[in-house]
Amino acid sequence: MRPRDDPRDAPGGDPGPRRTGGDLDLDGIRAADAIVRGVRGVEPGEVPGRLCEVAVELLPVVGASVSLRSEGMPVQLSASSAQAARLAQIQATLGDGPCQSALHDAAPVLACDLTTGRDAGRWPVFAQQATEAGVRAVYAMPLGSDSVCVGTLDLYRDRPGGLTDRQLHVARLVAGVMTVALMALPRGAEAEPRDEEPWLSGLAADHDEVYQAVGMIMAQLGVDADDALARLRADAFARGCTALDAAREVIAHRRRFERY
Repeated sequence: MRPRDDPRDAPGGDPGPRRTGGDLDLDGIRAADAIVRGVRGVEPGEVPGRLCEVAVELLPVVGASVSLRSEGMPVQLSASSAQAARLAQIQATLGDGPCQSALHDAAPVLACDLTTGRDAGRWPVFAQQATEAGVRAVYAMPLGSDSVCVGTLDLYRDRPGGLTDRQLHVARLVAGVMTVALMALPRGAEAEPRDEEPWLSGLAADHDEVYQAVGMIMAQLGVDADDALARLRADAFARGCTALDAAREVIAHRRRFERY
């Protein structure tokens, strides 16, 4: 393990000696070994969470989360810690942040310094909330293929800095394994032709709570799902909580929306 003050971690710092393809292949082999050890013997539904933990072990980050693309809000599946889960919820609530950009671009988005400069200006509200939560950099890796992005693996760091070529190679490897793991999750035999994916049952309970609340807001306001979700997000932002927190208050009848 290298020292925490390694100059390669500084924003715009020296990426270190140029690595050959063989070096990257060796890094990939070592990362693959760590991934195999990390997921050995676990149930399929636990693999996404375990891969988030492996990512934290392999990379200079303090947390990781995985979310799937969905209409309205991303479906958060797993996170390595409560802090990582909260960062994912903040992005989902705002509808903005590195992971949203990675979903749109289907390419890695490396926000190396959320405290100042270009990254802070690109997502100003998210950057402020992220830094308040103790995160200074976010790396969002798309899941899926070159043409179709189905979600993101989001990596969170507590100090500014970029990823070296080696670290980006490892992050891509973990994202690739995550994609395969998600697609390999067992699909229920009782699957019905609905928008929801039965194979996510048990992983996306938080997402279900949000959309239960959206349904209740639709009934209260007489609006469609998009408008109801927008009202939920706006209410959460105004009160400084996540959309999930706001949704739980609606479901518990502690929060009711009135027509203008």
